[in-house]
This record gives sequence, C-alpha cells and structure tokens, in this order.
Amino acid sequence: MATTWKPFEKQGRLGKRSDLPDSVFAFPKERKEPMTNASHVRNAVARFDQVDGVSDAERTRAFANIKLAAKHFGVEVTEKSWKELGSAPSTGLTQATRKKAAARGATRRRRPRTVKKASSKARAD
Repeated sequence: MATTWKPFEKQGRLGKRSDLPDSVFAFPKERKEPMTNASHVRNAVARFDQVDGVSDAERTRAFANIKLAAKHFGVEVTEKSWKELGSAPSTGLTQATRKKAAARGATRRRRPRTVKKASSKARAD
C-alpha cells in the first residue's frame, strides 16, 4: 500500500495541531496520530488500536506510514502487520532504557505545598 507520510521539518515552534499538514499523520484523513519526531512515532504505535471509526484499508495505510516514519526517525518496529499491534506493542525501547526512565521518574521531587498566610486585616480581628 502506498504511504502518505512525509517528514515535516519546519523550524520553530508550532502554534496548533491544525498547523500540521495532513502528510505527517498516521491517519491523514482523520488527522489522527501526528508523527513529527521519534516520540510521536512510538506514541502512534502504542495508541494504534485506540483509533476508532477507520477501515482495515486505512489501518493498513496508517501502519505503512508509521513504519516509514519509524525508519526515518530510527525507531524500531518489530511488528510485520497492524494486526500484531495490541495490548503490548513494541515501541523500540529496550528494557535498559525503560529502567533508566523509571529511575528518573522515581527520583523527581515534588514541590512543597505552600500555605497561604492569613492577611493582616484578618489577623487584626
């Protein structure tokens, strides 16, 4: 099946999702699952089975788009067909990478809660 995905390399910050061309979406007709970097490609793989209201032909084209974007951004996709995607899709992350990410998240500190002081007028009463 022919792919429709093309790299989008506009410099600067995008204002809105509507600024993206249809060619960067896995599902271009529905404008679902934009793929402008490796993280977005991994997200498109992970959420592939959550897209509703599309035909099998559209899923086949979307999977081809994802594979093309994955190749462009260096993301490993081991599935051969979109039917293999499901509850545990491959996202190209190794076990070591996932452990590192989990360790980083576990060491984040939360900001201490600040308690609002009563105003001087309220204290005077």
